[in-house]
Amino acid sequence: MAKKEGELAAQIMGGVSALVAGYAARKVLTFAWTRATGKEPPTEPESLDVGLGEAVGWAVVTGVGMEVARVLAVRATQRRMLGRRGHRVEAG
Repeated sequence: MAKKEGELAAQIMGGVSALVAGYAARKVLTFAWTRATGKEPPTEPESLDVGLGEAVGWAVVTGVGMEVARVLAVRATQRRMLGRRGHRVEAG
């Protein structure tokens, strides 16, 4: 069965909001990392020139931070578009 038009639109908008949230989260995390450590986060954590602790720390911070931002953005978008129970909210 095909998805309802409102559900598809909410899914598309959720994807867009996830991209925007991920971008914003990355900027915030980079700023916070720089303030906390006094240096820029590693651009290539896989490189052997980067310490293991720093590489793993950055991976954990970005992984958790960006996923939390993505989940919150998608849920907020879908709640706004579909309502609390997952049904399209009718304008009016």
